[in-house]
Amino acid sequence: MFDSLKRRELLALLGIGVGSAVLRPALLPRGLAAAANPGAGRPFAPVPYPLPLANDGLSASQQRAAYSQITLADGVVVPDGFRADVVASWGEPLGNGRFGFNNDYLAFNALGGDKALLTVNFEYISARAWADAYAEVIGTALPLPALAARLGQLQGDLPWDTLAENDPLRQMVLQVATAAMADLGIGVCTIEQQADGSWKRRPGRHDRRITGLSGWTDPAQRLAVSGPAREVFALKQRLGYDDGLGDGIIGSFANCAGGQTPWGTVLSAEENFHNQVVEAVFADGTSAPPAQRPFVYDGNKLEGLGQPFGLAGNKYGWMVEIDPFQPQRAPIKHSWLGRFRHEAVAIKAQRAQPLIVYSGCDRYGGHLYRFVSESVVQDPQDRANSRLFEQGHLEVARFGEDGSGQWIRLAPQTPIQPQYPSHYDQWGVPMATVLPHSDRRRPGSERFASDEAVDRYRQRFQTLADLYPGQSHSQAQGQGQSKGQSPSQAQLGAILIDAHLAANAVGATATARPEDTEIDPASGDLLIAFTAGGSDSEGRADPAIFHGPARQASWPHGWIMRLADEAPAAARFRWRMVATGGLPWQGGMGFANPDNLAIDPAGNLWMVTDRLGGRDGEIFGNNSCWLLPAQGAAAGEPLCFATAPAESEFTGPCFDPAGKTLFLAVQHPGETNGIRAVPQAAAQGAGASEAQAYTLSDRDGQPFEQLRWVPLGSNWPAGPGRPPRPAVVAIRRQSGARLLGT
Repeated sequence: MFDSLKRRELLALLGIGVGSAVLRPALLPRGLAAAANPGAGRPFAPVPYPLPLANDGLSASQQRAAYSQITLADGVVVPDGFRADVVASWGEPLGNGRFGFNNDYLAFNALGGDKALLTVNFEYISARAWADAYAEVIGTALPLPALAARLGQLQGDLPWDTLAENDPLRQMVLQVATAAMADLGIGVCTIEQQADGSWKRRPGRHDRRITGLSGWTDPAQRLAVSGPAREVFALKQRLGYDDGLGDGIIGSFANCAGGQTPWGTVLSAEENFHNQVVEAVFADGTSAPPAQRPFVYDGNKLEGLGQPFGLAGNKYGWMVEIDPFQPQRAPIKHSWLGRFRHEAVAIKAQRAQPLIVYSGCDRYGGHLYRFVSESVVQDPQDRANSRLFEQGHLEVARFGEDGSGQWIRLAPQTPIQPQYPSHYDQWGVPMATVLPHSDRRRPGSERFASDEAVDRYRQRFQTLADLYPGQSHSQAQGQGQSKGQSPSQAQLGAILIDAHLAANAVGATATARPEDTEIDPASGDLLIAFTAGGSDSEGRADPAIFHGPARQASWPHGWIMRLADEAPAAARFRWRMVATGGLPWQGGMGFANPDNLAIDPAGNLWMVTDRLGGRDGEIFGNNSCWLLPAQGAAAGEPLCFATAPAESEFTGPCFDPAGKTLFLAVQHPGETNGIRAVPQAAAQGAGASEAQAYTLSDRDGQPFEQLRWVPLGSNWPAGPGRPPRPAVVAIRRQSGARLLGT
């Protein structure tokens, strides 16, 4: 695993030339290469990991002995000399609401003195863990068992539009959906550093909550929108659903990853919005009716939260800008950045150059996008730069197998050039081409299984303008074109609202779930974490670009890519894979499913994982946080810094400016099994566990068996027998020194 070739890849990931660091030689001709002096030059002793790693300093026989039987922990495990303190957790008061559920992205903004603002995303509801803990954490009970039983009788067919106002089922749905929406969205909380270096919550005037229903009862709390989608929202004549709100928007939810602008605002990415509202739209960009995404609760799934409130699906799936320093300023959904399942965002603001924003669509077959502003940046720290989001263009990436690539503009004149199904034949995998429905009176997509069918589609629709003819607000009212309004705005709005299918139509590359993007401050290159290659019912990553070490068409363990534009805002780029996830003895780096990336004040790269379920993912154990040092004797060496509680993942890594604290969100502990039970016959404090068996390989390439004890559910952070709660932790050295220094 950790031989010269792998280390070269990791040094390339960090932008370090091989001549600037000493490469440790492979000591064995096959299997896992042993690391020389595994403790030398490391900033900490890596935490225990459930798999033999080449840099663990053990011989083959020692690996077999050390890894033959292990127990996974239900807690945040950090290196000796460090501590992890809970800073905020679900249910605590925050602003005019509460700290939400499944905290994800974190952004740190210094306030001056010892205080700072922490902006936090709240992504989704893990139904079982949420239900198990709700009464204890929130202090009120929800009618969840009765609701699940009643919906079960209806076999999932909720007749919402015909339920009377006083129908008990209607009241139960509203009560549960309102409670869930209160736990989603975005929060801003004030934190204060104590004399011992720890961080504590302190109520402050900036504290704020934007929930999934902000603006539902108070129109003054509604969110705003910029860019062409605004005209679509204001249409009077439309093909689809009208929520009656014009360009007003109720709330934000599915808030996953995010990013900070150099001028201090925060971008929050609405990712899996399709779980709560309808994703499909018509040719004019208007939404299919809410009933097409019905409310569901069965004890394991809580979705369709938008239906009881009549939310229009085309108003979700955006990048939301929030100013943590100005609680009175409405969050803005910037439609020029496109509507899709946003996960990643990286911002490049250079003086005298356009503002560039990279983002990924986290789905199998999702795309990588780039927004380029029309005007240029004058001062990267000027708060007026937010206006640059209001005019520009959106592009999508097409990757060449030779490491080249080009950005394709999503514009009316762009030709229709979709990927043909036959492209996948050489890889032995079937894949239909998914395109905007050929009946443009219908919303959503259509699948084409043959090249001939795609050719017929292209004969009918030659450009995006043919698929999205557009309609201006003024024309829809029969008033003709007025100043500031043009048919192209509504047309552009429809394209941006349906960005994923429009990108399919113009031949963008189907990627492997891009979950984060980060600008390398040294080179300006873009680092991209692709979490998993493979497919589901909606799409597939292109195996010509995203294949395993042995050219497997499906590789579930992910990659990290480095991408460099040929010049600022240039139409062409170069790319290369610089890290491959997976088992060491199968050609991977040892970690699996890279998710969020972060670069600390010293330029070191940090990564957290989001391993997939199923046997392929379980072998990697609990999710983890890794450091790849950018300098010193350990440069480029993957070091496991922390492991997460049972059935959870780390998200949102960020740092204080001094580099003394790493903030991590612990998301969905106990997601699968809920509260970890404490059997009466168990030893004091011992929780329920399950024995699992795996076949591993030592550094000589010889297989051996591992017996692993895995917690069933979680009690983190409260302790044995208590319900799990998502929370944010602050990790620091007990000595008070910098994370990676003295």
